[in-house]
Amino acid sequence: MLQLKNVDVCYGSFKALNNISLSVDTGELVVLLGANGAGKSTLFNTISGLNKPVAGSIEFEGKRIGGLKPSAVVSSGIVQCAEGRKLFPQMTVMQNLMMGAYVHRRDKAGNKKYLDEVLELYPILKEKEHQPAGSLSGGQQQMVAIGRALMSRPRLLMLDEPSLGLAPLVVRQMFETIQKINSLGTTVLLAEQNAFAALKIATRAYVMENGQLVMEGDRETMLGNEQVRKAYIGA
Repeated sequence: MLQLKNVDVCYGSFKALNNISLSVDTGELVVLLGANGAGKSTLFNTISGLNKPVAGSIEFEGKRIGGLKPSAVVSSGIVQCAEGRKLFPQMTVMQNLMMGAYVHRRDKAGNKKYLDEVLELYPILKEKEHQPAGSLSGGQQQMVAIGRALMSRPRLLMLDEPSLGLAPLVVRQMFETIQKINSLGTTVLLAEQNAFAALKIATRAYVMENGQLVMEGDRETMLGNEQVRKAYIGA
């Protein structure tokens, strides 16, 4: 579904991503582990079209997307839910959700169908639909952010640090919802520091350090890897 081959990204003279080769197959839930500054957000922004690779190729469903505008990437079926949620705090919950449907704004019937699915996934958002998004709790704001991304109808949903700053109970519920989204047919690429919770729902995982992928494996391999446990889980 998604295939990166030998991708490099530079910020001036600084090489932010170095020789990244990564794949995500249809139906998978793939986790990208790494500490702050490892390059996870840079990688996501590159797939989304916000960064332009200086080398390598990015393909989605057999078509090259490296260098496309972000709007074209979204239209192709890749949608990113950014770190920090990036909501419009003064706008209502419903207005934020409908911003995700902008690329499909002419399909009103389809947008209603997807909105009903989002509200079924997150019933609390129906109760809060007229409230400013900025007035919600952190967990509820994350629901809005994921719901907004789902309104763009992703075939591949990229979630960048969705558990950041959330209480443990909310984190557990959120990971359960991500697993449900995946089970309903949306392929997921998840960047996380909460390695144990992420690996419990993952198909496979990659580990990123200093702009490079240094390890990959299936869920059981990564959970049992001593280096991964010491660095990200706790031995």
